[in-house]
Amino acid sequence: MLPRKQDYAMKRAGGTRSGSFMNFRTTVSSVPSRRSSAVLPSVLTFAVIVASGGLLLMIEKGMLNSMETPPPRGNGKRSDYILQLRQHNPVADTDLQILQEIRNRTIRTMCGQKNMPHSVWSLSPLQRKTLLQHILVNDEHRFLYCYVPKVACSNWKRVLKVLNGALESVDVNIKMDHRSDLLFLSSLKPEEIRFRLKHYFKFMFVREPMERLLSAYRNKFGEIQSYQKKYGVEIIKRYRKGPAKDASATGDDVTFAEFVRYLLDEDVERMNEHWMPVYNLCQPCAVPYDFIGSYEHLERDAEHVLQQIGAPPHVRFPERQTWYKPVTAETLHYYLCKVPQKLLRELLPKYILDFSLFTYPFPNTTTEFCRH
Repeated sequence: MLPRKQDYAMKRAGGTRSGSFMNFRTTVSSVPSRRSSAVLPSVLTFAVIVASGGLLLMIEKGMLNSMETPPPRGNGKRSDYILQLRQHNPVADTDLQILQEIRNRTIRTMCGQKNMPHSVWSLSPLQRKTLLQHILVNDEHRFLYCYVPKVACSNWKRVLKVLNGALESVDVNIKMDHRSDLLFLSSLKPEEIRFRLKHYFKFMFVREPMERLLSAYRNKFGEIQSYQKKYGVEIIKRYRKGPAKDASATGDDVTFAEFVRYLLDEDVERMNEHWMPVYNLCQPCAVPYDFIGSYEHLERDAEHVLQQIGAPPHVRFPERQTWYKPVTAETLHYYLCKVPQKLLRELLPKYILDFSLFTYPFPNTTTEFCRH
């Protein structure tokens, strides 16, 4: 049986797909349990050093000076926009190229181990289910987007709804429905999934792991009553001691330290999607993503993706809402330094693959640093 919309796909099959920044294959098994995870950081750190060593040598010898970004697939207006960005800050553009190359090499090295799955079909049923439920499909523009909560996924879903005609504009003032008018890869048959994984442009966006975690904590336990009732009340019952722990707890005053204790006892493969590691959500070893954008460079990276998928000129990535409260470096420093160091040392291994694969440094939470 032929995949859906194959007639459309075959018309496009003759064209080449440009912009394959990242092409990696295999999959890492999930982070080990709490006891064995302490061994993981040193091994992965060594792998990162090995992976990036060759790149650093290239930088020193000036071999990256001739690197160019892929030619655009979109219209001239988007090409002009990218050109303006480069002329405005060519150094930043070069930095982004280097970041992509570092991630590319790091992921290839770490995912290339023999004991790691090599495709979506090598994942466990639970891992595959989680992955396919987080990949959104657009057949007209032939792309797959793995959404990660707290990494601008609501705005990307708006873009998808504009592209498929469900929304007139990304600026329409309506509450986002995260399920309607969206096609998930999990709703397709195996042969349809294989076809799209092989032929479509695939992308995802990542964010500094602890910043993403803090963003989820502040949003869900500070603003969303359903999360306070479902998770907050239980967290308080489990981890709060003394008179503050009583039957009338509403779950709206969970401390960040209590949240961290809760995460330590959670299986990463069964976590809520808002604090599940990015690796477990999108499986970057099993899916050969063509581009992995950064929340830290959201505007520029989003424009690059829109160019790659051939989005119409009127489709743009939404601006951040005026009510949005960003997680600043100072805010992250404040929250992390209030958590006992022992808890942080136990927490980091759960997100070790997010730090290592996407080249984020570990946060500095030493006693000396936290004094300032």
